[in-house]
Amino acid sequence: MSTEDNKTIVGRWFTEFWGKEFNPAIIDELAAPDIRFEYSLHAPCQGREQVRAFATTFRAAFPDLNFWGTADLIAEGDYVVGQWEGGGTQTGDAFDDMPVGSLPAATGREMHFTGITILKVENGLITEERGLDDGVTVLQQLALIKPATD
Repeated sequence: MSTEDNKTIVGRWFTEFWGKEFNPAIIDELAAPDIRFEYSLHAPCQGREQVRAFATTFRAAFPDLNFWGTADLIAEGDYVVGQWEGGGTQTGDAFDDMPVGSLPAATGREMHFTGITILKVENGLITEERGLDDGVTVLQQLALIKPATD
């Protein structure tokens, strides 16, 4: 597949997986059966079922979760890089998939942050998604860590 094809796949993934209108069917359509999925704020996932469980749990805790691109996608070979921002308000279920602490249900705490994601697309399927996000900002916004004092 061409780099433009790969960018189209990733663009759909960003819109339908990470966007405001989550489409769970996109996981079976665009994720490889053994997809590797890693972000600094969450436990790593391997495979469609773990990614589906992560997305379901994350969105149950943050029902208004929404992420969007902030720059054009960059592609080289099988890799596509995207820059994004987004967040949501924790008005739903309890959530404990963070590197420190957990949130009881419906705290009303808001998170808004940025990051960069590198995705590998092979034969029309996403085989890897690895992201680096501003986790410290999120953990502070959710009151899981305290800001440093001078």
